[in-house]
Amino acid sequence: MNYMPGTASLIGDIDTSLIGDIDKKHLVVLRDGRTLIGYLRSVDQFANLVLHRTVERIHVGRKYGDIPRGIFVVRGENVVLLGEIDLERETDTPLQKVSIEEILEAQRVQQHEKQEAEKAKSEALKERGLSIPRTDTLDEY
Repeated sequence: MNYMPGTASLIGDIDTSLIGDIDKKHLVVLRDGRTLIGYLRSVDQFANLVLHRTVERIHVGRKYGDIPRGIFVVRGENVVLLGEIDLERETDTPLQKVSIEEILEAQRVQQHEKQEAEKAKSEALKERGLSIPRTDTLDEY
């Protein structure tokens, strides 16, 4: 496979199949749960990615919305999943696309409901003499 001049030092020991995915549309799931969709423009030996024409896709129930993000640089250690999107099947989805405002409101409601459920669960456990450690006080390691 022929590489562009000067790129050999960038690709190092990474899998050459990823080099073949340059300029193709990909879905990337990050450690924090976000989903990005964009065109893979660059990758290096640490799996750092540069995505172009990126959108952040938010799913709530059977609805989704895309927030335009432009050029996005992703540190390799934050990538959970990376996959090429089949452009022929991209529109074959049972999900309904909605506006950014609608999906953000639905996400806010979903997060509020989740917090209320966690609060109720914590209260029920507290009544029984049990407790769940708070996640903000735990070490990440």
